[in-house]
Amino acid sequence: MDLTKVEAVSNWKQPENPTEVRSFLGLVGYYHRFIKDFSKIAGPMTELTKKYGKFIWDAKCERSFQELKRRLTEAPVLTLPNGNHGYVVFTDASKEGLGCVLMQNERVIAYVSRKLKPY
Repeated sequence: MDLTKVEAVSNWKQPENPTEVRSFLGLVGYYHRFIKDFSKIAGPMTELTKKYGKFIWDAKCERSFQELKRRLTEAPVLTLPNGNHGYVVFTDASKEGLGCVLMQNERVIAYVSRKLKPY
């Protein structure tokens, strides 16, 4: 991520309505594969974007917001995949979500996570 985007994320003010939450999540969501457990962390803020939900910024939302900012501005260096070496995939799942890490030579290539919808 270039330094101007890092600075923009670091200085991002607390969202005050669903549109501002969507804007922030849109930016950080673009970089979701660099953030382990992205969907789990973003969950409280994602709830605020529901069309018929109330907008109540609570401690969970604040922790989510600050943690996403921290993880994005201090993102670990990911490695590029090398087709000549093997890969290792770690997965985890629960009723609420699932996650995966793709690794090679003990270095992270990508993170993927998803919050599951209740049915």
